[in-house]
Amino acid sequence: MTSNESGIVNPSNDNRAGLNRRTFLKRATIVGAGSLLAGGILQTLSAYADESREKQGGNSKLHLKKGDTAILIAAEIAEALAVTTYTNIINTSPFFGNLPSDDQGYLQAALQEEMSHYALEQSVTSQDTPFTKFFYPANMFTDTQTTLNVLVSLEDAFIAAYLVGVRNFSDPNLRVTAARIMGIESDHRTLARVLGPDVAPTNGGPIENITGLQGVSESVDPPNNNGYERTQSWTMISQAVTALTPFVDMMAAQNAGFDTSNSFNFVPFTPTLPNQLGDFTSFIG
Repeated sequence: MTSNESGIVNPSNDNRAGLNRRTFLKRATIVGAGSLLAGGILQTLSAYADESREKQGGNSKLHLKKGDTAILIAAEIAEALAVTTYTNIINTSPFFGNLPSDDQGYLQAALQEEMSHYALEQSVTSQDTPFTKFFYPANMFTDTQTTLNVLVSLEDAFIAAYLVGVRNFSDPNLRVTAARIMGIESDHRTLARVLGPDVAPTNGGPIENITGLQGVSESVDPPNNNGYERTQSWTMISQAVTALTPFVDMMAAQNAGFDTSNSFNFVPFTPTLPNQLGDFTSFIG
């Protein structure tokens, strides 16, 4: 995977300047196939949303609407993907053991936080994620540049997806909760960029540039290089689903050039957050 190919196709990126014809045709093919497959996934989300509302029996204190539940289940998929990603970075990536202890601690804490997000969302919908195995680009957990490109791209996508929730949730408690989670995903993006210069030479470091969701190689100096969070111009949860479809669907994964010879299972666990003051507590904080 080259430095400007994270494997995620952002459906809002095709109008940026400098997009040549070959790149446009490649991306149009992937986006077109991804949108078609994402349509099937959205139908799955819709069915899960219906079932979730039946399980709640109309007694949810949040008074969830179908659109709320669809966003929450899409968020569950994203969080299950995040948990699977951090788990395999920690357990299998060669560069992890050569990082300074504080960098290792960041990745370990991020794993706990993503699992906590998933557990919260699942408790609201009463539904598990409909997808429990994930595909990644080739060399995802063996080539450090690939790992960090994809990790930052995923965090970019998670930030934008939760901002869709802030925009579209019908309940103010859900909107605030989406903002609270989005802030943590923003922390994760910054800290993933902090890792680059700390990567050992034996693992391809130091890494000074990382490519995120927008397909642009960006210097890691400074790691917190946003004045405002990037929305990716997403206004509907379907756009987030389209971007993440290659991670959950084999055909979309093949179209995106992912390694489909191996998949990685989501293994849920009971999370322990690093600081009790940063726990969810309640919908009012």
